[in-house]
Amino acid sequence: MNNFTKEVMSVGEMASGAKLTVPVYVFETENNSAPSVYIQANMHGAEVQGNAVIFQLLELLQHCNLQGNITLVPYANPVACNHKNGEYTLGRFDPITGENWNRMYHFDQSVIAPFAQQYLDASEEEIADKFQQLLITEIDQRLEHNIWGITTGQRIAYQLQRLAHQADIVLDLHTGPISSKHLYCPEYAKSSAEYFDIEHTIFIQNGFDGAMDEATFCPWWSLQEAYQDLGRNFTMGKGAFKKESFTVELGSQEQIDLDVAKQDALGILSYLQSQGVIDNKQYQPQEMTRYACYLKDYKALYSPMGGMVDYLGEFGKPLAAGEPLARILRMDNYGDGEALHYVSLEQDVIPILHFASASVNQGTELYKVFCNYFEL
Repeated sequence: MNNFTKEVMSVGEMASGAKLTVPVYVFETENNSAPSVYIQANMHGAEVQGNAVIFQLLELLQHCNLQGNITLVPYANPVACNHKNGEYTLGRFDPITGENWNRMYHFDQSVIAPFAQQYLDASEEEIADKFQQLLITEIDQRLEHNIWGITTGQRIAYQLQRLAHQADIVLDLHTGPISSKHLYCPEYAKSSAEYFDIEHTIFIQNGFDGAMDEATFCPWWSLQEAYQDLGRNFTMGKGAFKKESFTVELGSQEQIDLDVAKQDALGILSYLQSQGVIDNKQYQPQEMTRYACYLKDYKALYSPMGGMVDYLGEFGKPLAAGEPLARILRMDNYGDGEALHYVSLEQDVIPILHFASASVNQGTELYKVFCNYFEL
């Protein structure tokens, strides 16, 4: 049986002086011949299913043949976890700044070109080691040597990012409002998507918008491009540059299902098996039809009017052009106008998630859908 260690990491302080803390679980192996892994959950307060998945992973990993170190962090954002209003959890945005909690990570593009020039003739192993240290040092400087200080959200994000930069594989566990499971996957790691037991994948380019997955793969992808500009070629995701990061969307927010969480954990173990992190051949991907689209084709549909919405589009199933996604009830029109309005699109789509409430204003995001989708 594999033993794990548990530490409690301080990520800030409340006005009362109470510490904001995050639990950190670590499996270490003497073999350590495979990529290392970092997995976190619950950066957004209502997105709690990832904690159940980490619980199931902790249970299962104790009996796995580990080849690489694995760090797991549930309850990654203690402020968001506890940001309640009545029965609802509001922890998607920092209540002080209004900023999305998952848009506060750090990446400085300006450090890439000078580093590539400095280590143009170094070995891949030296480059990987030096670049990882550079990324960690940058985070340390922002945490410890910023004379103007940093926000509560930045402090939490940077502490988590420091852990993530020490790993080769990063999985950030999220959920949607009312949602199917889907995966955000960098384009260079397309072949990895088929190892997750997730039917829908969004391929994202090398662009940084503040999220954890981008903060951990964009630096390495940018480094590859910088070396290619200098005439040195290597393939991102191989050898010393085995760096992959994913946002794993586990369904709907504000609920957990431990049985489903075990299936989600098995899917993650299937991916870790494919990467050599564990050596347990029983963890293999399920056979399923997997659909994908590029981020530019992952579209939001906004409500053309206010009203009460009956969501009709079935998650994960192709919906033909012209078929209704939703119908909107307008009781204010009953008796002297049209009370029921159907909403459809003029192209084939796959519905992925929809707004959590049936009550919407004009301009509310109703659905997010795959357009121009294809099978993997």
